[in-house]
Amino acid sequence: MSTLVEDREVASSMDCPVIDGKRQVQHVSPRTADVGGIEVNRVLPSRQRRLVGAWCFLDHAGPAVFKGETDGLRVGPHPHIGLQTFTWMIEGEVLHRDSLGNKQVIRPGQVNLMTAGRGISHTEESIPGETHLHAAQLWIALPDADRQTMPRFDHYPDLPEWTSQGVDHTLLIGEFEGHRAPTLAFSELVSVDLASRQGATLSLSLREDFEYGVLPLEGTLEIEGDTFATNEMAYLGRGRSSVTLSLPAGGHAILVGGEPLGEEILIWWNFVGHSKAEIIQAQRDWEGGSERFGTIEGHDGERLMPPPLPWKQ
Repeated sequence: MSTLVEDREVASSMDCPVIDGKRQVQHVSPRTADVGGIEVNRVLPSRQRRLVGAWCFLDHAGPAVFKGETDGLRVGPHPHIGLQTFTWMIEGEVLHRDSLGNKQVIRPGQVNLMTAGRGISHTEESIPGETHLHAAQLWIALPDADRQTMPRFDHYPDLPEWTSQGVDHTLLIGEFEGHRAPTLAFSELVSVDLASRQGATLSLSLREDFEYGVLPLEGTLEIEGDTFATNEMAYLGRGRSSVTLSLPAGGHAILVGGEPLGEEILIWWNFVGHSKAEIIQAQRDWEGGSERFGTIEGHDGERLMPPPLPWKQ
């Protein structure tokens, strides 16, 4: 992945404008990308929106159906620094392996969270015989004070679930409506999966010090008379105490939010850094086979390699 956002003023503003007394909602359009043989819709980062809280990356994969035995997700060994990878599985099963020796299948209704810290590498691949994939993968930028933390992996098979206002809620991280998720966080964050079987209009309580975005995963999303297509994020900004949204029958969305990070970060390929020097060193270490990123047992594919750095070294 290669990302250098140019329009910093638009992409970093957290206050949606007020027009005729009504606070606007920003439309954030996706772009398509290929990840491990699967086409994904990438919403963050973009020139329209770089961050939502510490959420700095959001891919929506699927729903996809694989026709051949060799089809499916296949992401070879690759490194990360300065972030947490956050995978929310909706349909299908994917095997995670990493350089710490962890081997974990993630199934529907579960979250895999890998904290890269100073450096880790991993692979992701569909289970043999698996014919479906539907997932959201996000990155969380680690605050400067925690960017060099030791790498770790956590798996969350049991998350808070409840039904309210005709919508099934699953709390993926943080606190919401009196519920708390066990998911490890280094900054104030929240994410909630919202699914409506019959269609519903619901009001959500929000924290005014958080900024929020809502991404429709299936079906459209309506907020205050404004319609958002599947994979088009509704960026709510900050300063709201509540929002009312409508989902159609079978509608499915994910809410993400958090306290503004308040720190400048850079994203290049699979690295998140607080300086160019950090990223340059990480890329050199990976290309040179440094022990920093370890090795992954049980995977016989080739390592993924980054494109040339965009800065003079």
